[in-house]
Amino acid sequence: MQRRSFLLSITLLCTGLWLSGCSSPQYLEVTPERSAPVAQVGNGQEVAVFAQDGRDSDVIGQRSGGGMSNSRITVSSHTLIPKLQREAERAVRDMGFTPVSQQAEGRPTLTLELARLNYARADGANPGLDEARLEGVLRAVARNDGTTYTGTYTSSRTQEYALKPGADKNTEMLNTLLGKALDRAFNDGELGALLAR
Repeated sequence: MQRRSFLLSITLLCTGLWLSGCSSPQYLEVTPERSAPVAQVGNGQEVAVFAQDGRDSDVIGQRSGGGMSNSRITVSSHTLIPKLQREAERAVRDMGFTPVSQQAEGRPTLTLELARLNYARADGANPGLDEARLEGVLRAVARNDGTTYTGTYTSSRTQEYALKPGADKNTEMLNTLLGKALDRAFNDGELGALLAR
């Protein structure tokens, strides 16, 4: 009888933990950073730098397979875009340019857009495991002297798990995902060449 009561308590505890993991939405504070070095192609020229959000919604996906609002994962444009702005300015500075916030006649411009950020849950290939499939897409548009160059940089990741990832783990995965997209964007030789023209 005592053993049965113990097993029932353990079952209820596990069920409670599982439900609590599924029942609350996640509002993630993502802070992606570029980690790869960039080529020095500038000579101090001013470049107007802008970051913007091209997504339709701050909701990037669900922690469960259904469409329940209490399992939504949200990354706010108001918190993420200023961080992308800072990273874009840092990259432009490291490339040898002087980032500024105002457009002017004859001044090159660079617009970094968060085109897509998705988080999808799927059944994993291994029994007892689920998968989180993440995708981030950045778009960079450089304009200089009547010429425009557009680059699209995609980063994706699949993560298997037995227990649904918490906010800290999801934030870590998204930081890594967008960091790789930033590395790809600012190591695009054509982008730097147009700004330096």
